Amino acid sequence: MSAIELNARASASYAEKLAETQALLQQAALDYAPLNTGDAPRITLACSLGAEDMVLAALINSLRLNISIFVLETGQLHAETLALLARLQTSSRAPVQVFAPAREAAIQFVEREGKDAMYKSIALRKACCAIRKMEPLSRALADKDAWITGLRREQSGARAEVPLIDHSDLTKVKLNPLANWTWGDVWFYISENKVDYNPLHDQFYPSIGCAPCTRAISLGEDFRAGRWWWEDETAKECGLHVKASPLSTTES
Repeated sequence: MSAIELNARASASYAEKLAETQALLQQAALDYAPLNTGDAPRITLACSLGAEDMVLAALINSLRLNISIFVLETGQLHAETLALLARLQTSSRAPVQVFAPAREAAIQFVEREGKDAMYKSIALRKACCAIRKMEPLSRALADKDAWITGLRREQSGARAEVPLIDHSDLTKVKLNPLANWTWGDVWFYISENKVDYNPLHDQFYPSIGCAPCTRAISLGEDFRAGRWWWEDETAKECGLHVKASPLSTTES
């Protein structure tokens, strides 16, 4: 059974949520438009190539919004994810930039700690994430005033209070246009609009990250059970979506 057949069930308020998301994206494109003709937009979509972010990319393209898209190519992505990235680059009206980790830093980390370092300790796993995700993210957002993510409140307990607009980082506004959407809403949009998606979703991967840190889940398991499954539930973030404190704006 495909992910669409399994999950595409719109909630009762789907139409209102879709309108809210479209309005938020349209307003964001206006609020963070380039300051000068020829400049890049001051807002970008952080596209993980997961179902939520493919919905957002489709909305940005269908609404013809001046919002760029970027992908973090960590060097550890599944072949299916890389193939989807190639298709998105070909089909997207909005420009799609790819940010990879600093090659020497990634090589030195593997030489020093081993290719399976992420399984040895939370500290080493987070160090790997810092090299492969956090540092490239800082470059992707360097000239931006706002960024868009596919975070939803339903995804995990740690994300249960995700706001539509997050001002907790004093340096950049973070927009979460799908915060109110259910998993069924996401797949209903994909089905109705024929949005391309990662075939790993059809193999029971609801949340897809780097290959060594992602597995399929079983019926009844938590949505993010397949991410860093060997760690305690409270540790399951890489840093991309850790809320910054008012005194520190080094993480988003």
